[in-house]
Amino acid sequence: MRSGADWLACATQTAVDEFLGGLSENALAALPWMFEFWALAHQLPPEGAWKTWVIMGGRGAGKTRAGSEWVRAEVEGAGPVDAGRSRRVALVGETIEQVREVMIFGDSGILACSPPDRRPAWEATRKRLIWPNGAIAQVFSAHDPASLRGPQFDAAWVDELAKWPKAEETWDMLQFALRLGENPRQVVTTTPQNVGVLKTILKNPSTVMTHAPTDANRAYLAASFLEEVKARYAGTRQGMQELEGLLVEDVQGALWTTAQLEAGRLEAAPVCRRIVVAVDPPVTGHGKSDECGIVVVGAITDGPPQNWRAVVLEDASVTGASPQQWAKAAIAAMERHKADRLVAEVNQGGDLVEGVIRQIDPLVPFRAVRATRAKAVRAEPVAALYEQGRVAHLRHLGALEQQMCQMTAQGYLGKGSPDRVDALVWALTDLIVEPSESWRAPQVRTL
Repeated sequence: MRSGADWLACATQTAVDEFLGGLSENALAALPWMFEFWALAHQLPPEGAWKTWVIMGGRGAGKTRAGSEWVRAEVEGAGPVDAGRSRRVALVGETIEQVREVMIFGDSGILACSPPDRRPAWEATRKRLIWPNGAIAQVFSAHDPASLRGPQFDAAWVDELAKWPKAEETWDMLQFALRLGENPRQVVTTTPQNVGVLKTILKNPSTVMTHAPTDANRAYLAASFLEEVKARYAGTRQGMQELEGLLVEDVQGALWTTAQLEAGRLEAAPVCRRIVVAVDPPVTGHGKSDECGIVVVGAITDGPPQNWRAVVLEDASVTGASPQQWAKAAIAAMERHKADRLVAEVNQGGDLVEGVIRQIDPLVPFRAVRATRAKAVRAEPVAALYEQGRVAHLRHLGALEQQMCQMTAQGYLGKGSPDRVDALVWALTDLIVEPSESWRAPQVRTL
């Protein structure tokens, strides 16, 4: 959905003049305070019956402004002293200070967003806002869940829930307090983090969610800020969370963790003596088939094999591709990285896998591998290499790393099949786990 601000930015001066000239004096004066006109799509409440609206976005995506404007829309009536939908609001943040400085007095806080005739008064001693129409918003800290025992509300704004110290307890206390009116509702503004309370809320049928990356709000952000954070964090799992506003999940008992992968991040690839492109082909080749995992890994083979190290250079996986398409993608990855060998699992396609690849390049150095053990069992020796600090990652491997952090010793807990992880495992097994065998003459081997 296009905002009024976008339309004004793209319209001709004549169109802008005609639009503004057609407004009454009162409408023109009210225009700066009409958030529905200026808002981005993710900042407007979804339609339908919902209990919780989660606004999940990157840093600077406009979440605070959306929360402030939602509170305004809840408490304000047609006129300054007219009643709105809600009259008792809870403002809950990590600390009292953060509620005051961000949600109330911040540049995008409630006071900054309110027109002069509807601006609430702040009562510091009682930690509350009072609107001209009598509506009240009380301030609470996630450090003190018990403070939510007793009060009752018909609306609530929860900010940065994902970093609360006592998140589940505070959230539960708030739910018991939301008991006024016909349909008490709450909005949650947060940068996503892998915490249980947020994942539970998102799974609730009464929850709706809007999402936006930091870049969606670029018109209101310093260009230097965007350049700096993109240069530093783009293409990392931290960037997926903080810039793209995506929930980056680590599951309990995962073979890999976000912290582990970030600790081994490299900005540039070292000189690799061996490079392998590994392929985990899908069973079928159509729009609904699994991904075809294609991962490029290089090895630094100085010294004895127990000292060899590896760098994951690229995730070139494709989705919904025909056999010819994924074979072309794999060969193209080999050419980009001047790889020494293409390794492909042949459990599903047998000789057809090699046949498809050789249709693209008859002379490609090819090695077929066959799995006889479960994916998690095959992955464990590779995960051990990461624990030893022997594998590093370049940037832009977010989708692969997301799968890695959902692979446990009991199996894969994500959606679909971990085809990217499978390809990674085949590449690192070929290069590092069994190096003495992997660089002999090509043959089918088992794991």
